[in-house]
Amino acid sequence: MASITLKGNEIHTNGSLPEVGQNAPDFELVNTDLSTTKLSDYKGTRVVLNVFPSVDTGICAASVRAFNKEASSLSNTKVLCISHDLPFAQDRFCGAEGLENVVNHSDFRTGDFGKDYGLEIVDGPLQGLHSRAVIVLDEEGTIMYTEQVPEIVQEPDYSAALKTLS
Repeated sequence: MASITLKGNEIHTNGSLPEVGQNAPDFELVNTDLSTTKLSDYKGTRVVLNVFPSVDTGICAASVRAFNKEASSLSNTKVLCISHDLPFAQDRFCGAEGLENVVNHSDFRTGDFGKDYGLEIVDGPLQGLHSRAVIVLDEEGTIMYTEQVPEIVQEPDYSAALKTLS
């Protein structure tokens, strides 16, 4: 269980992030067209998992914008933005913002992604949502970098995550 904060108040996740050097757990998430995708669909591509509570909050939206900007210059890399938001909300946000370099996936059907990655918030006002985290995977799905952002209202360390891809 990880301890993080929401505006200085301690809350907890159901576990800890998988460790660097491990194979990332496979997952099944929902695309904005309601089809499903798995991590194994991205084999052969480097993957940045940008995980957050909801795209309808300022910091979460900022992380999607920031990774969208950076993703256009990354070779053989996909940035997956993952939350419990409904696929319709994810699609609406990216469409309104003109964001085309990130891929949105929702964990709304089962919540298994959040549970398997140790990111499900288990108490406090955001209970049931994902904590803010970044996980970078190589082409084989091996974890190269992780960041469990300690304060929900803090942005992730973009440069540290992207440095692992250079």
